[in-house]
Parts: sequence; C-alpha cells; structure tokens
Amino acid sequence: MPRLPAQDEERSTKMAKCVVWDLDDTLWHGTLAAGDDVAPKTGVPELIKTLDSRGILQSIASKNDHDDALRRLEEFGLAEYFLYPQINWNSKSSSIAVIQKKLNIGMDTIMFIDDQAFERDEVAFAHPEVQTVDAASCLALRTLPRLSPKVVTDDARRRRSMYLEDEVRRTSERAYEGPREEFLAALDMRFAISHAAGDDLLRLKELTERTSQLNSTGVHYSYEQLEKLMRDPGHDLWVCELTDRYGSYGKIGMALVEKRSDAWTIKLLLMSCRTVSKGVGTVLLSFLIKRASDEGRRLFARFRRTDRNRQMLLTYQLANFHVVSHDGDDYLYENDLSVRQDYPDYIKVEVDA
Repeated sequence: MPRLPAQDEERSTKMAKCVVWDLDDTLWHGTLAAGDDVAPKTGVPELIKTLDSRGILQSIASKNDHDDALRRLEEFGLAEYFLYPQINWNSKSSSIAVIQKKLNIGMDTIMFIDDQAFERDEVAFAHPEVQTVDAASCLALRTLPRLSPKVVTDDARRRRSMYLEDEVRRTSERAYEGPREEFLAALDMRFAISHAAGDDLLRLKELTERTSQLNSTGVHYSYEQLEKLMRDPGHDLWVCELTDRYGSYGKIGMALVEKRSDAWTIKLLLMSCRTVSKGVGTVLLSFLIKRASDEGRRLFARFRRTDRNRQMLLTYQLANFHVVSHDGDDYLYENDLSVRQDYPDYIKVEVDA
C-alpha cells in the first residue's frame, strides 16, 4: 500500500476534522466530463465509510458538472457521506474555503486529496495550513494518526448526522419571516447542565482536543486527568448538552472549576462553535456566575491567549470579567459578581447539580 510522504505524515499531530476529495482519477477511475465510464477506485468506498464511522467529516472539491457528478455518487451509494460538496469549475482552493466556512472548522484541520500535483499545489499556496495528499497514497489515510482517534464517542459517530440536522435548522430559519428570537423560541431548545459522569469523559477529552475558538486555555486533558478531576472534591467538572425539536447537538461544552473555601477558579471553559449561532455560547458561563454568587464565593477565570480563541476572550470581557494579573499570554480574570446575566428567554436551562 502506498505511504504518505514522511513530511506529510509528520506535518501535524492535530486531529483532522474533514477530508476533502477530488473525484476524477481520485475517488473514481476516469474523467467524467470526458465521457469515461467512471467507477470507484478499489478500497476507496470502504475508506470513506471507515472515516465516517470515526467521526471524520468529508466533502468534495471537484471540477465537474454538479448534477452529473452527484448522480454518479448516488449510484455508487456514496453521496450521503459528503457535506457541502463543491462540484463546479472554480479553483479547488476557493471550494475548500467555502467548505471550511460552512463547517466552521479551522483550515488546519482539513486534508485534501487530489491526483493532480497542480491542484494540490494551488491549494497549498492559498491555504498552507491544509495538508494535501496524492490520490495514489490515499489508502494510507486509514492508519494515519490524524484520522485515527483512539476512541470513537457516540457524538463522533453522529457527527455527520448532526451537521445535516443543523442544515435543516438553517433552512427553516431562512424560511422563517418573523423575528429571529421567535424562531429560536420555536426550536424548543433545552440546555442541560450536569456534573460529568464516567461515560462523559471520552467526549470531554475529545472536546478539549477539537475545540479551539471558544476555548479559554487551549489545554488538552487526557481521559485519566479528567477522571481524576471528576472524582476530586476540590474540583467541579461540568458538562452541558443542547437539544431542540430537530434532535440533539450532543455534549457541546464543559467547565472545569477549582474550588477553594473562599473562591472558585474556572480553569477551563469551552463550547462547541456549532452552537454559537443559537445564542447559547454564554449560558454555561452565566450558570457559573450565578452559582458562585449564590454560594458567596469569589469567581476567577484563567485565560491563555492562542491564535484562535479571541472569541472566548470577548465572552469573558462582556460577562464582566476583569484582568487581575497576567504573565505573557496567561491571564487571571475576576468577576466581581455585580452583574448576573439572565439566560436567554428562548432557552430552557435544566441543571442537575
């Protein structure tokens, strides 16, 4: 089996979130526009299904007639595996930019497979963070560490389905003619907050690895570390899940709080970026502020600046957190608890403390 070039294997240890496929002489043999009787390459359908089962999203960037290409993918039983396929005559780099925006993931979590060196180079020039792969080596992706999570959570197995549910929500919202708050209220959103249990830990580990924008420190936690913290009476490990009438978004956020007799410190706060548009990004933080105030504790928060988490910094600042001290990119904030933010009216918050 062909192997990926060594420099590509070592290029990044960060887990990939999406694999983007070319079609002609990559996913299938032949060139569709040339009238070839195209057929999937040996091993490729199995690889696509394997990646999907691991929670790796997939899409397409192909220069082809959109309807003809989709028709063939449907005939091969593969169309359902691809989110936001970009099948047109635009540059591959522009197609990848569209996919990245629609999925709302980092460009450095995307991998692109193409048989043409020119196309790979064009993408690499426009998006140097994207790892490009020669189609001749694509079957080696099955064992690539970036695409081989040690454990696959239930949320990961449902990841493609959850994106499809999100698209149904967005379609409904575009068709809704009333105020946005009325539409959100009609979703019947429920935001459940609870102490983490043992079966949450794999998902929380995954969240620390995959969430970068709404992440207060960018620190990754292992399963063993989270299990120890979950059992430590000096810490609270909170997890939250969002559901609505279309289904569950899964476990979409967590908070790790260190507790002392007079003060609490939020050591980590993160929320999935998929939920930002639903106006729930501040709910977990508001819960912690309310709880600290009710318990008569001072509330601090640690923040480490990264190249991706400015949005979380703004979340803290807008919630009335102020700098106490900092050392380089590491900050300690405090909230004087003079302002308690209410939960949005269109969300029912359920706390199992």
